[in-house]
Amino acid sequence: MRLFYVVALFFSIANYTMAQSVKVMSYNIRLDTEADGVNQWKNRSNKVVALIKKYNPDLFGVQEALHNQMMDLQNNLPEYAFVGVGRDDGKEKGEYSAIFYKKDKFDVLKQNTFWLSETPEVPGSKSWDAAITRVATWALLKDKSSGKSFTYFNTHFDHIGKEARAKSAALIKKQIAELSVNDNLPILVSGDFNSEPSEIPYQTMILSDTMPVFDSRPAKDITGTFCGFEVGKITCRTIDYVFHSSHWKAKKYKVIQDHDGKYYPSDHLPVLVTLSLK
Repeated sequence: MRLFYVVALFFSIANYTMAQSVKVMSYNIRLDTEADGVNQWKNRSNKVVALIKKYNPDLFGVQEALHNQMMDLQNNLPEYAFVGVGRDDGKEKGEYSAIFYKKDKFDVLKQNTFWLSETPEVPGSKSWDAAITRVATWALLKDKSSGKSFTYFNTHFDHIGKEARAKSAALIKKQIAELSVNDNLPILVSGDFNSEPSEIPYQTMILSDTMPVFDSRPAKDITGTFCGFEVGKITCRTIDYVFHSSHWKAKKYKVIQDHDGKYYPSDHLPVLVTLSLK
């Protein structure tokens, strides 16, 4: 009988621990454009879906996803739902920086999208030296198993404007602080930051201010994430990240390098990490 209770306690602890862990992916899936030729979305959507199914994240943030791509992901990954809007009109026009979540694991308590500009509440707005409109989407999620809540941000910084990237990082940190000031909730932030670790936007993200966030990437891991479609054609750059607040411990970090022998499913490699609440 004592052995039974020991075994039961073991499984209870194991299940509790598992409930506190979440597997998060950040994936710039590259927009659907005819300019990509053989790598246009219609020729690789099945590869992107297969990769997501293979690695089975609990949450994944996408960047550059147009509405038809969002629908393809939703239709082929029915176990997920998403929050997010198109950046051009706050509805379905333009690229999304959306968050997909497993419906059986999480409830969405709140969600919103804001624009990386001096008027973040104005759909389609842009500021500073940004070349195009950029957004961030966030969701307050509740883990159905543990009852724990946390806030997850997903974003895509401008590829041209240095000032815009720096200001966007500061704006993200400001939003994090405002959302966390009362409840001290755990935070996750994923995205394509178009910035390497030595640059100001990255440094702003990890700045030890009122709500610091930490890179889930181990310091010694120098695996690049922006590689272009063709395997080995360019030197990969590290510009995609999953950041987290001090509430989390990161483990099993991986830059997924799956390819068909010639091309990656996207011009970015997805980042995957498991995080557990301390």
